[in-house]
Amino acid sequence: MSEYKGIKGFKVQTRTEDPTPYAQALADNPYSGAWSSVASMNTATDNLASLGTTTNAMGVGGNNPPISAKSETWDGSSWTEGNDLNTARSHMHGAGIYTSAVIAGGEAPSNTNAVEKYNGTSWTTSTNYPTSKASIGGLGASNTAAVFFGGAPTVAETYEFDGTNWTETNDMNTGRNDLAAAGTQTAGIAIGGNIPPRTGITETYNGSTWTEVGDMNTAKNGLGASTQGSTTSALAFGGSVPPGTALTESWDGTSWTEVADLATARYDIGGSGTGNTSALAFAGGTPSRTTATEEWSFSGLDPSTTPAADYADAITGDFYYNSTTGQFKNVGAGVGAWASGGSTNDQYAYQGSCGTQTAGFSISGLIPPGYDAYTEQYDGTSWTETANVNGARHEASAFGSTTAAIFAAGYGPNSLTPTERTDKTESFDGSSWTEVAETNEIKNIMGSGGTATAGIIYGGAVHPNPAPTATANVEYWNGSGWSEQTNMNQARSYLAGFGTQTSITAAGGNIGTAGITPTNVVETWDGTSWTEVTEINNQRTQYSSGGTTGTSGLIFAGYQPPNPGVKTTTEEWDGSSWTEVGDLATARRTAGRGPVGSSTSSMIFGGQNSVYTATEEWTVPDFQIKSVTTS
Repeated sequence: MSEYKGIKGFKVQTRTEDPTPYAQALADNPYSGAWSSVASMNTATDNLASLGTTTNAMGVGGNNPPISAKSETWDGSSWTEGNDLNTARSHMHGAGIYTSAVIAGGEAPSNTNAVEKYNGTSWTTSTNYPTSKASIGGLGASNTAAVFFGGAPTVAETYEFDGTNWTETNDMNTGRNDLAAAGTQTAGIAIGGNIPPRTGITETYNGSTWTEVGDMNTAKNGLGASTQGSTTSALAFGGSVPPGTALTESWDGTSWTEVADLATARYDIGGSGTGNTSALAFAGGTPSRTTATEEWSFSGLDPSTTPAADYADAITGDFYYNSTTGQFKNVGAGVGAWASGGSTNDQYAYQGSCGTQTAGFSISGLIPPGYDAYTEQYDGTSWTETANVNGARHEASAFGSTTAAIFAAGYGPNSLTPTERTDKTESFDGSSWTEVAETNEIKNIMGSGGTATAGIIYGGAVHPNPAPTATANVEYWNGSGWSEQTNMNQARSYLAGFGTQTSITAAGGNIGTAGITPTNVVETWDGTSWTEVTEINNQRTQYSSGGTTGTSGLIFAGYQPPNPGVKTTTEEWDGSSWTEVGDLATARRTAGRGPVGSSTSSMIFGGQNSVYTATEEWTVPDFQIKSVTTS
């Protein structure tokens, strides 16, 4: 007798729409910060002291008018009036958190040196501030580890507070008042303020000294900040520009970036938070005083926590019925394809290349009839010229990234004489190129891979007269010098490959002492020895590659005689075999010397024949959806 399951078949899930690939989902729902309105304060005010986080914040004192002693606390959803200050005042700053806070100075209505501490329930007076000041900056993790600085009239004085005593430390580099601050007593940041005029100066504090760092994009005073931020993560918002601004800037430890504006422009604002991803903005002048409260938070798909691979793995293989289109569909692995990218600024062939599809390098190269020293950087959309190399050349190889790269050997500098190869090596530190140690063998058109401190070059051509000769030489780069390693089994030039210093796949290339004789030989390197493995499907030379590991990568374009012999072919290596995948739109050869990107995200730029500036990008979607037919 047939089983019930065999008679009835199996259940097919129903969806009203097709699943969205991660890349498209990310584009539709990007990870970004924004302000949203939340419950308002009970009393409109400005020039108040503020402190705490986005779930436990405080707004204290201020000007209603008259000058206020009111204290309000925020629990993440609403404001509650608490115990008042002992001394009503405005134009002061606070430090600490909801259960351990301190405020110092202010106007009451004249300048005062009064200090009060909060224990989570009530305010008590404490040791007076050394001088009577208003608009003092303050930061700290508690009322026993705080630091206050600056103030009006404009000063640079800095004092640390241990819960009882005040101790003077080193002055700020620039005295100012009405500034914002974030962080702890040993890792704090002072932001903007009034000198006068208003300023965007930013300084960090390490527990003893101040260091000036990158200025804000817009000078302002009377601004708010995420008070429990740090020297590497803070948010600053609002302020007087004048009259008031909605501008928000995010600090990443190096520079400020303008991000989404507040809904309500204002100055003399209160603020709290824990960095550049979580903040609260409240009160302030618009110019009329306000109770408005806004919360800064992030939404969307976060690439750092929801990588594309995880998303794809969760749905690949699904079979379902789309009730909207009336079709059965299945979800399969993504299929890669080439698409046009931004053009380089100059025409190149035989250039060095390294990096990724969204941060790629084109280094020096041939602009017929001569060389150039240009370096161009790609951001995923367009090319920008950066620092030139010291020695213009072509047929050199590169490895590393756009912030730390190595450019080695090749033709040159500045000669088309066949015998004038070079052993010069240059290192890039993110801003400039520096000549460093020379390679052991003078050569060109090598394969390469690795990082700026752990790189490898292999194969290539040496040029004793009268004809070039392929070499099997292999060299390691350790960040300061070259060392020879075990030779390849097959000497060859114009080869390409991908991987790390201890895991390389080296494919194809040119063998012999003269002319062009392509090979389909493939060897892998494990850090100790070379092993011949599965050959490429199309023997060729003068091609390019992409890949970050020796077990997964691409080779593409190239030359395979007879003329015209220029290829569009792309082959993918999975660690054991080669598979032909999507062709380039334009056949070319002699493009970048050095792997760029990975097997799922790569690119090619420049090269011959007659395509010198064109860029093509290789991408593989997370998955592919196909309709299922029953015929």
